[in-house]
Amino acid sequence: MEFPVINMEKMNGVERVATMEKIKDACENWGFFELVNHGIPHELLDTVERMTKEHYRKCLQQRFKELVASKALEGVETEIKDMDWESTFFVRHRPESNISQLPDLDDEFRKTMKEFAQKLEKLAEELLDLLCENLGLEKGYLKKAFYGSRGPSFGTKVSNYPPCPKPDLIKGLRAHTDAGGIILLFQDDKVSGLQLLKDGQWIDVPPMRHSIVVNLGDQLEVITNGKYKSVEHRVIAQTDGTRMSIASFYNPGSDAVIYPAPALLEKEAEEKTQVYPKFVFEEYMNLYAKLKFQAKEPRFEAIKVVGNHNNLTIH
Repeated sequence: MEFPVINMEKMNGVERVATMEKIKDACENWGFFELVNHGIPHELLDTVERMTKEHYRKCLQQRFKELVASKALEGVETEIKDMDWESTFFVRHRPESNISQLPDLDDEFRKTMKEFAQKLEKLAEELLDLLCENLGLEKGYLKKAFYGSRGPSFGTKVSNYPPCPKPDLIKGLRAHTDAGGIILLFQDDKVSGLQLLKDGQWIDVPPMRHSIVVNLGDQLEVITNGKYKSVEHRVIAQTDGTRMSIASFYNPGSDAVIYPAPALLEKEAEEKTQVYPKFVFEEYMNLYAKLKFQAKEPRFEAIKVVGNHNNLTIH
């Protein structure tokens, strides 16, 4: 089983059809794929990595050590199930940015993160259109579905996973699916740790220099009525090396109403009776906040109840 790697340069030539097929297979069977030659300059990625690692060492490392000491995590003997071995902060880009309010970030780092976010947002929208093409939906359908009244939500979770003395007892990040739309990850190319669940087995997502890892969130599973799946993943803490992870989430706007694309339901009417629920994205997120580390199916069931209560029926 080879992890799907998509070379975006091949989208412009004779190999376009084969590459689109590869993306389709990854969306249907993996929920993850890795992009190379994606158009984001390598120098920018190198700068983002250098600045993120410097910022962690300068501003966050000591804080993390103090947290570990305060919770006496060094000496744990049994599995810790209610926390993750990670140091994180969150940057919001859309609908409005909070980057100027974040403490500890110097102007150069802010400027670089802003430029990086703009390029990632553009890439996310390009990918959504490729998904539309593969699904037989009109161009722009997914972007529109995410739009709400103020456009999509877009934000970046910057994480560092420091060396962990007991990786068998504490996960870097516990297993979960992502609640949102499409997720673009720039990860450490030296320290591994990200794994996805495929056919009942945990598989490593290979670290590759200058690549962007893409995974699909719960909302794309709903809109495609289960044709594409959001897949469970986790981060295994390592005993040596700090792993950097910069995950950017291109999600629906909080008031966007999410439901299976009618065009797909028509195509599948004969084969499929199960229809995913219809709901307001913010209500799904409220539910997800409480149930993140549990199976997604009960979330879909619970949100049906909320949707029925609000008279959100599919016509």
